[in-house]
Amino acid sequence: MTQGIHFLEVKNLRQYFPIKRGVFRRTVGYVRAVDDVSFHIDDQETLGLVGESGCGKTTMGRTILHLLEPTGGEAFFMGEEIGVKLRHDPRDVRQKMQIIFQDPYGSLNPRMTVNEIVGEAVRYYGLCSRKELDDYIAEVLSRCGLLPEHRFRYPHEFSGGQRQRISIARALALKPKFIVCDEPVSALDVSIRSQILNLLKDLQEQLKLTYLFISHDLAVVRHISDRIAVMYLGKIVEMASKVEFFDNPLHPYSHALLSAIPVPDPKRQRQRIILEGDVPSPANPPSGCRFNPRCKHAMEKCRKEEPSLVDVGGGHFVACFLHCR
Repeated sequence: MTQGIHFLEVKNLRQYFPIKRGVFRRTVGYVRAVDDVSFHIDDQETLGLVGESGCGKTTMGRTILHLLEPTGGEAFFMGEEIGVKLRHDPRDVRQKMQIIFQDPYGSLNPRMTVNEIVGEAVRYYGLCSRKELDDYIAEVLSRCGLLPEHRFRYPHEFSGGQRQRISIARALALKPKFIVCDEPVSALDVSIRSQILNLLKDLQEQLKLTYLFISHDLAVVRHISDRIAVMYLGKIVEMASKVEFFDNPLHPYSHALLSAIPVPDPKRQRQRIILEGDVPSPANPPSGCRFNPRCKHAMEKCRKEEPSLVDVGGGHFVACFLHCR
């Protein structure tokens, strides 16, 4: 890749959903799920995207992949604009960029065997001959911790962790370079989560993969990510390396999220920061800083002006007037 070009770069990405009312279904407003977001991910890096439910994390991942057509902005993959590339060579883009969904049962066709689920796209893209297909699928399943005989079973015959391994195998079968992991362990038992996380880390090292890892669990993100981006109401409010973020969080919202992480020590107490009020509606976000109605540090400027995401040093970005006046 050319020096200076990021593996994945998002510029001013927006995803607005129209609100329609009345007999004639006129558009009366928009839900601003993703609103003017920019960031990048380097080759073989994992960027963890965290935030409360409904902040736009999943929408962000699907918009980058153009599973949802963006309202505005651009996303570049290996120096090429994804939307333009999709129009000229959609097969190449879809093969190199995959997604692992949150619910492994809901994302797998219950009427197809594992062999059919994993092999469907492999046959479509012609990655191997018919004679080699069964061996190739068995190899992919084995890499994901499944047995060759699992190929002939249906999704309902597996546990939640095994179904997520099937979802991972389906994504890996096309030999992608970039994978959006959309809360891949949130629907699993706590005892299984570490196994799936370690599997994803091992696969990344072996196959030189790049991840956008979406989660609401900071403990999970800490385990797998290289950098962390915090999202609130459609905006990224802080972004830094994992070490910098946990050692020196800057945004008040980040402080609140970190205070909610359980401490596995009954003798050690953490001062919990309780945010007041509810999350504002993305259809009618507050003026100025979107976090200002719930922030105890809010100033008059916060209610009138929207802070930009700026680098305060060492690649630590924050959108807060407390740190960038």
